[in-house]
Formats: sequence, C-alpha cells, structure tokens
Amino acid sequence: MDVRRPQARRPWRRWAAVAGICATLAAAGWALAPRGVRVPADSVRIATVERGVFTDDVVVRANAEALNQVLLDAVEGGRVEEVYVRDGAHVQKGDLLFRLSNPQRRMELLQRESEQAQQLSNLANLQVTFQVARNEHTDRIADLQFDVTQAEKLYRRNRELSAKGFISNVALEESADKLEQARRKLQTEQKGGDREFAVRQQAMNTMMAATRRLESGMALAHATLDGLAMRAPASGRLSDFALQVGEAVRVDQRVGRIDDAQFKLVAHIDEYYLNRVAPGRRGVATLDGSDHAVEVSRVYRQVKDRRFSAELLFARQPAGLQPGMSVDVRLTLGEPKPALVLPNGPYLNDSGGAWVYALSGDGTDASRRPVRTGRRNAGQVEVLGGLAAGERVLISAYAPYGQAERLRLQR
Repeated sequence: MDVRRPQARRPWRRWAAVAGICATLAAAGWALAPRGVRVPADSVRIATVERGVFTDDVVVRANAEALNQVLLDAVEGGRVEEVYVRDGAHVQKGDLLFRLSNPQRRMELLQRESEQAQQLSNLANLQVTFQVARNEHTDRIADLQFDVTQAEKLYRRNRELSAKGFISNVALEESADKLEQARRKLQTEQKGGDREFAVRQQAMNTMMAATRRLESGMALAHATLDGLAMRAPASGRLSDFALQVGEAVRVDQRVGRIDDAQFKLVAHIDEYYLNRVAPGRRGVATLDGSDHAVEVSRVYRQVKDRRFSAELLFARQPAGLQPGMSVDVRLTLGEPKPALVLPNGPYLNDSGGAWVYALSGDGTDASRRPVRTGRRNAGQVEVLGGLAAGERVLISAYAPYGQAERLRLQR
C-alpha cells in the first residue's frame, strides 16, 4: 500500500519575504524623510561669495610696555631699615631708594680694619728695621774702606823703605798681608750685605703685597656696606616696588624695576600670521581716536595658546600712554588686490579653511564642499578655488555639526 509523505517546510522563503518587506519600507522611509542634520535656519549666518578688493592687513590688540627696563636686584641681604621712595615714583639716576641693615657685614668690616691696621704696623716696623740695617751696613762698609785705604798707604811706605833697606822683607810681607785681609773683609761685607738686603727687600715686598690685598678687601667691605644702600641705576618710573620697613631681603632678590619714559607695544597675534609678520612691517595704532605710525621691531616665534608675540615701536611717542594700556593696531601685510572674498568667521578655525558648507540653489540645505583659501585679515578671507561669485556659504561655527556631510535648514 502506498504511504503519503509530508512535504518538508522551507523557512528561508518566509525570511526572504520579511527581508524584502523591510527593505521596501526602509527605502520608502529614506525617500520620505528629510536628508542631513536638521539645523534651525535662524541659528546660522550666511554670506555670499563676492568679487571685491582684499585688504591685506590684520587688526591686533597690543599692550603698552616700557621701551627699556632696568631690573633692581638686591646686591646684599639684610633687613629694610629705611625706604625713601614709593612705587610709581619718578626717580633720577643716583637717587637713594632704600637702606638695609646687616650687623654681620659691619662686624666683617671692623675685623678687616683691624687686620689692615696690624698689617700696616708690621710693615712700618719692617721698614724701620730695614733702614736701620742698611745704615749699619753703610757704616761698616765705610769703616772697612778706610781700613783698606790705611793698609794700602802702609804697604806703599814699607815697600819704599824696604827698597832702601830700612826695613826687613818680613815687615813688608806683613803689611801686604794686612792689605789683603782688609780687602777680603770689605768684599765679604759687600756680598753679605747685598744678600741680606735682597732677602729683606723680598720680605718687605711680600708684606706690601699683603697690605694691598687687605686694602682691596677693605674696599670690597666698604662696597658691601654701600650695597646695603641701593641707589637708582637709571632715571625713570619705579615699578613693582613694594618694600616695607622691617622686611627681610635676600641676596639677588628682585625688589622692583625702573621703566623708561618711552614705550613700545607688545601684540599677541594668531599663529596663522606667523610667516607673514616680520621686522619692518608697518602699521597704525589707534589711541584716543588718533592714529600713530608703528613698525614691527622684533618677532618672538614661540607659539603659546596658538598665538605668538611681536614688539612694535612708535615712529613718534604718543602723549598720554601708560604702562599696561591696550591699543588697537592695524598691521599692513601687503597691497590691496582684487579677489573673491568671504567674511572672516569661526568657521575657518573649525574647518582649517579646507572646506565650507555651501548652500543649494533653493537654500534649503547645505553640503560640505572642499575649497582653497588664501590670505586673511580681520574681516575677510581670500577664496582661491572651490567657490564662485554669488554662491552662498554658512559662516557661523561648524563645531556643533561634527563631521556631517549635509545640513538641512529648517525654516
């Protein structure tokens, strides 16, 4: 008898049907849903690419500082005994600023004075002894020279008498021996005296050198005491000076500075302009509604917080400028030229100037588009490629949109 077999179920057909339905729904939803990140239209700024004149300059904020500064460091340590001036005062070179007290330095000075007095006394005694010895030596030389002269006279008389036969040869020989003995004594005294005085002179020279060293030490000790009273090394305005009577001051402690009466400007500029700002660049500083010509004198290329520093000098010092005042400066980096321009804005920092969000023709959405930008100033950026005149671009910050390729503007 024939047996009927049940047919095998095929579940893959069911899953295939479900997948097809899901794909159809997803395609329909994608077609119906708005594309891109939704952005309120009133939260963005829009600008049009225009053909105009690019002014190659940059506006920076600069602070006024003294053109020259003299730092005041304590040469000696001690306790403040007197303060003669106050912070902000105008001082002249040589004016007394403050005085310190240091008992240890005074004791050292007294000790050096005592040592110098003792050394001078020893030197004086040595000079007296040397002079006495020289006088005695001179007297002995004179006596011995007299003995030689007398011996020579006696020898000549005896020689004449011996030739006439009045005295014997023995007496003549005795007079010759006495003459020779007197000459040897004179020679010995002369050589011995020379050696003795050479030694004495060397000792006295050594003593004099030691005395001169003591005098130098005394001068240094007096200079140390003079260092306890600080005087202004230059004329100008005293700044950062806040010493109080009774305050302890260390050696090499910074106690203030003296600012020159002339000023310079120090500007902190965006690192984008690092290769374009150089010594010799000219600009205009605006102070109380008046323009003053300035020139870049020095550029510090160390970048900190995405900024570098530059010093600017005035062609003529303006009146009324004070340390710490802020001044707007417009630096000229090149000649004005025709170009495609866009307004400057935070979008350039977010995109690095490599892309922008360009609006569609109907203005309902904006797509990400690569561009090439050139020079920048405080209000403009030069467009070198990727955009045409008349196109509209979002110029507000791009950071809130992340890496979105498309934005949809909602009215």
